[in-house]
Amino acid sequence: MVDVDSAPDASPRSTRTDRDEGRSPTDAYCSCCRVCRCYREVPESGAAPSTGLEGTAEADRQLGEPDEDRDHGRERGEGAEHDHGDGDGDGDGDGDGDDGAHVDHSDHEELFKRRFFVCFVLALPVLYYSPMIQEWFGYAALEFSGSEFVGPVFGVIVFAYGGVPFLRMGAVEARNREPGMMLLISLAIAVAFVYSLAAALSGIGEPFFWELVTLIVIFLLGHWIEMRSVRRASGALDELAELLPDTAERVSEGGETEEVPVDVLEEGDLVLVRPGANVPADGVVETGESKVNEAMVTGESKPVGKEPGDEVIGGTTNREGSLRVRISATGDETTLSGIMRLVEEAQESRSRTQVLADRAAGWLFYAAVGVAAVTAVAWTVAVGFGLPVVERVVTVLVIACPHALGLAVPLVVAINTSMAARNGILVRDRIAMERARELDTVVFDKTGTLTEGEQGVVDVTALEDRDPDPDPDPDDVVTLAAAAEGDSEHVIAQAIREEARDRGLSVPDVRGFEALEGRGVRATIEGEAPPAVVGDAGRDRAAANTTDRDGHTVSVGGPNLLRHLEIDPGDALERFADDAGERGEGVVYVLRDEQVVGAIALADVIRDASYEAVDALHGMGVEVAMLTGDDRDVARSVADDLGIDTVFAEVLPEDKDEKIVELQDRGHLVAMVGDGVNDAPALTRADVGIAIGSGTDVAVESADVVLVENDPRDVARLVRLSAKSYRKMQENIAWAAGYNVFALPLAAGVLAPIGVLLSPAVGAVLMSASTVIVAINAQLLRRADLSL
Repeated sequence: MVDVDSAPDASPRSTRTDRDEGRSPTDAYCSCCRVCRCYREVPESGAAPSTGLEGTAEADRQLGEPDEDRDHGRERGEGAEHDHGDGDGDGDGDGDGDDGAHVDHSDHEELFKRRFFVCFVLALPVLYYSPMIQEWFGYAALEFSGSEFVGPVFGVIVFAYGGVPFLRMGAVEARNREPGMMLLISLAIAVAFVYSLAAALSGIGEPFFWELVTLIVIFLLGHWIEMRSVRRASGALDELAELLPDTAERVSEGGETEEVPVDVLEEGDLVLVRPGANVPADGVVETGESKVNEAMVTGESKPVGKEPGDEVIGGTTNREGSLRVRISATGDETTLSGIMRLVEEAQESRSRTQVLADRAAGWLFYAAVGVAAVTAVAWTVAVGFGLPVVERVVTVLVIACPHALGLAVPLVVAINTSMAARNGILVRDRIAMERARELDTVVFDKTGTLTEGEQGVVDVTALEDRDPDPDPDPDDVVTLAAAAEGDSEHVIAQAIREEARDRGLSVPDVRGFEALEGRGVRATIEGEAPPAVVGDAGRDRAAANTTDRDGHTVSVGGPNLLRHLEIDPGDALERFADDAGERGEGVVYVLRDEQVVGAIALADVIRDASYEAVDALHGMGVEVAMLTGDDRDVARSVADDLGIDTVFAEVLPEDKDEKIVELQDRGHLVAMVGDGVNDAPALTRADVGIAIGSGTDVAVESADVVLVENDPRDVARLVRLSAKSYRKMQENIAWAAGYNVFALPLAAGVLAPIGVLLSPAVGAVLMSASTVIVAINAQLLRRADLSL
C-alpha cells in the first residue's frame, strides 16, 4: 500500500544530537599516545589533514627512547616529522615546539619489539639461577663466585630497561588524573621490585626477581602484539595518504615533460599521467582516453572510463591509455584530503558506547586497587606478611585489564570507518553511525537519488500502414527522432540521442535544422550516415533504418506540434499517450513528411540500484519513504514500481524538513537521503542525514554521512555496517567486562582453599591475552560482507 501525502502541516523540531568533541580513538587504545597526551585537534579549514596516528617527541621521552632511535625510525620510513612551530617545546606533551617530531604506532611497535627481545635474553639468567625454578625442574645451577647476584643484577637491568617506561607512563596517568592500565602495571612491578630488592639486601624473605622479569617480558610482548593490531586497524589514513605519488610529470608550454614533486603543482598546471601511474591531484582530462581505478576513493569496483572533459581524482590509478590532465585542485583542496578529514572527524567523535566503555575502564582501575588492598589485608591476617601476600597483590594488579575495555570500542571505530571509506561511505559523526543500526525509516528524495535526475526513453511505439514505409519499427522511430534532434541541447533531445546510441543505431545527417518554439524541432534528412561499428547485427539494422530517407522532413514534438499541424494522432497513439500520462511520463511524437510514424515516452528514469536498495532495506525491517515535489500521479507511479511504503508528494523544498518531523512525531527513527544542497534542512532535521551523490564535493556540512557515489544501495550498506560494528563492540565489551569479573576473584585467591592459585606471571599472560583477544575480534569485522 502506497500512502500518498501532499503537505500536512507539522511543527519543526530539532532532533540532531550535538557532536561531541572527543579524542581520537587512537589516543584511547594506544597507551603510549594516551598517557603521553598525544592528542590531536580537528584540522581547521585549510589545514593539512594528519594521518591520525601521530604522537610527539614526549612519547619517546616517556618511553625512555633516545632521540637517535627515533631518527633511525624516520630513516626507515616509519615516522614522519612535522614542525608545529608554535608549540612551547617544554616536553610536557602538550606543546610541540622544536621537538615536535611525530611518531606513529609503527614506532611504538618497534620500541616494544626491541625491548622485548633484549629483556627476554636478560631474563634467562634470572630464571636459570632462581631457586624456585631450580626446585620445580629439579636441577642445580652452575655456581661461580658472585653467582648469587645474577638474579638481583639482571633483575635490576630488566626493570630499568623494560620496566621503567611503564613506570613513566604510569606516572603520567597519575599526573593527568587518568588512571588506567599503565598505572596498574606500574604498581605491580614496583611492588615486586621493591619487595625483591629489600629481600635480597636484607636477607629476610625470598626475592621475587624471577617473577618480576617474567612480568616485564610478558608485558612487553603483549604491548608489541597490541601495537601491531593497533597499527593495522588504524592504517586506513596511511593507506589513503600513500595513494598520492611523490612526483608528477608536468607538461611545459612547449610540450616537454619534467618530473617535479607533487607538492609544487599548482592549479592550472598540465600533467601527463601514464598507464599504471596514480593521478597526482584532482583535475580535468584535456587529452587522451583511459580507464581509471577509483576503488580506494569512491568504492567503485570497476574501472571508470575517462575522456576529455571528465574529472579525475588525485590518488586514483590510470589503467590503460595516457592522459593529460589540467590540475584543478591541490593540497588540502583535493578530494583525497577531504576524505581524510572526514575519516579523522569520524574517528575523533565519540559514540555513546565508547563513553560507557571509558567510564567502565576508569571504574575498573579503582576496583582493582580496592581488591588489591582487601587482598593484602585478608592474606596478611590469614598467613602473615610475606611472599604469598606480595604474590596475591601483584597478581590482582596485573590481571585487571581496563585497557581491554578501553580498546573494545575504538578499535572497532577505526576499522569500520576505514571500511566505510573504502566503500565510498564517509562518516562525519560517530553517533550517527552508531544510530544507523536503529533506523526504522529511510526517506529518499526522488529526483537524482532514486531516479537518474535526467530524462530517459522508457517506451517507443511505431504506427503501421503509414506511407512510404508500411512496416516501421521502434528503431526507425528512434533513428528519425535522433536525427532531427541532432543539433538540439534540450534534455529530451539528449535522451533520444542516448537511446539511439544504446540501441546501436546509425543516425543520418540532417540539414535545415529548425527549433519550433513551444512545439518541437524540424530537420531534413540529407542521406544515409556511415554505419557505426556496432557488430554485424547492428550494421544490418542501421542499413535498414537509413534506407530511402534522403530528402524527408522529420519533425519531433509534443501535443502542441500536432495541434499546430492539425494532425490527429489516431486512437492507438492517444491510448499510448494516456497510459504514459498515468505513469507520469511525457510523450513526443515523430513525424515524417507531416505524417505521424510513432511516439516516444520519456521520464525521469529509475536507477537500477534503487530496486536493490529498497529490497535490501525492507529485508532489514526498514520502511522506505519517498519525498518529491512531483505531482501525485508521478509519485505514485515511481513508488508502485519500487515498492515504496510511504510517499510525500507535491512538497516544496522549504517544507521537506516538516515531513521528517512528521515521521519523527509518529515515533520513527528517520534517515534522510538527499543531495546535501537542496535537502540541507531535511538532512539536518533527520536523526541521520545522508548526502548522496556528492562526488568530489565531500564537504557537505548538513550531513552526518556522505556517500561519494550516487548509489542508493550504499544506504543499506551503511545500515548493515552499523549493525555489524555495534555487534562487535558489544562482543568486545562483554568479553572485557566478563574477563575482569572472573579474573579478579581468582587473582585474589578465593579458590586457594581448593588449591587454585594464579601466579603473577599467569596473571600477566591472561591480562595480555584479554587485550589481544579484543584486538583480534575487532579485526574480524574486516571480513564482514556488505554486499546486498
